[in-house]
Amino acid sequence: MEFARLTAAEAATLVKHGMNIGLSGFTPAGTAKAVTAEVAKIAAAEHAAGRPFQIGIFTGASTGMSTDGLLSEENAIRYRAPYTTNPLFRKHVNAGDIAYNDLHLSQMAQELRYGFMGKCDIAILECCEFTPDGKAYLTAAGGIAPTIARLADKIIIELNHFHSKAAMGLHDVYEPLDPPYRKAIPIEHASDRCGLPYVQVDVNKVVGIVEVDLPDEARSFTAPDPVTDKIGQNVADFLAADMKRGIIPSTFLPLQSGVGNIANAVLGALGRDTTIPAFEMYTEVLQDAVVKLIREGRVKFGSTCSLTVTNDCLKGIYEDMDFFKDKLVLRPSEISNNPEIIRRLGVISINTAIEVDLYGHVNSTQICGTKMMNGIGGSGDFTRNAYISIFTCPSVAKDGMISSIVPMVSHADHTEHDVNIVITEQGIADLRGKSPMERAKAIIENCAHPDYKNLLWDYLKISAKGHTCHNMAAALSFHDTFLHQGDMHLVDFSKFGK
Repeated sequence: MEFARLTAAEAATLVKHGMNIGLSGFTPAGTAKAVTAEVAKIAAAEHAAGRPFQIGIFTGASTGMSTDGLLSEENAIRYRAPYTTNPLFRKHVNAGDIAYNDLHLSQMAQELRYGFMGKCDIAILECCEFTPDGKAYLTAAGGIAPTIARLADKIIIELNHFHSKAAMGLHDVYEPLDPPYRKAIPIEHASDRCGLPYVQVDVNKVVGIVEVDLPDEARSFTAPDPVTDKIGQNVADFLAADMKRGIIPSTFLPLQSGVGNIANAVLGALGRDTTIPAFEMYTEVLQDAVVKLIREGRVKFGSTCSLTVTNDCLKGIYEDMDFFKDKLVLRPSEISNNPEIIRRLGVISINTAIEVDLYGHVNSTQICGTKMMNGIGGSGDFTRNAYISIFTCPSVAKDGMISSIVPMVSHADHTEHDVNIVITEQGIADLRGKSPMERAKAIIENCAHPDYKNLLWDYLKISAKGHTCHNMAAALSFHDTFLHQGDMHLVDFSKFGK
């Protein structure tokens, strides 16, 4: 079948005010980026003429500047789900300009299918190849592509020549049936494949192909520093010790790791620890650090949703596909983050917290309870279902004016019931099998910064006794003091009674 060849600007005219569009990709990897940039220009022109123009956006995870950034700046986003990291988008969400729905990434595709978020009018898929019979070969990420391709009324293909056709063998596309017809997902090992290497689309929906040559809008991360290196080493030491005790099998278990400089430091430390055997990853994102470990033989296999890597690293994978073809697989996000598979495989999860409270509740999304930093991403998918769930963070932030260990988190993403281990550069708090007060003691003694330990003990002294001890008037005093005085050190518990 022949398809219309459109410019990005021509394709963008198909997007109308009030529509919902679905995008391929997961993080900036694999995300359509040419058409959305042109939609932002249309929004600017419509607003200048005094006409409304806003759309809803469904994605696999975060996108890049060409989508979340430009569309936010032009006030073109009415609704957006799920995860995001773009600072311009964050600014507009926190100003109340965008209706942002943060949810677990494993749920995004199925909630679209269930009809929870309304209609998907247009799907825009970034592909490295598209065949006349409708085989869409995705680029560097799986995301929610199969679901939006099936639900959308119209499909636009961004055929991006930056991505090598060597990527055609990387994907394993599997979309589960919905209840009551869903079956067990046939993945018993991180390296198992159960689907197709492409998204099969209805060719009658394809309204055009836009040919581009645009690199992924890859994010860079800060270089490791003594704090992140120490956190990484603490994680490696903990896992090695648990394996020696027989808690973790001698063959080890698949790992999931979040994204960022702490995750890179953790993976680097694990790669250097030769007491830990070569291991597999069953995760949602792979960073440069994992690719390096695959080349070194320290990671045997990487199952992921997204190659969230630098463009140089991505090019290196494409150029060496004979080596990587049996060591990597890219999956849709509802499979990479699927609770059923995570629990079956015994995945060990390692994610980053913004703050942790005395009893092990974790905030991973909000600053002082009101300002969105990032979405929850897949951390909840993995934490609730992990063999061992680990959260890492530096013990302090903002040059020590913020303690990451607080009496009560200002926003709870992960409850004490799901968090097994807390690790900072100060040490390791093993919360398994402990009562709330035993957890509090372990977290203060092992994870809190020395400057804040006495304040945290003082908080417990003024707290009402119970199964979990709190002083409700003082529970958020660390945050309140920071907001009013700029430094959590200045908290004064003398004004609070029990």
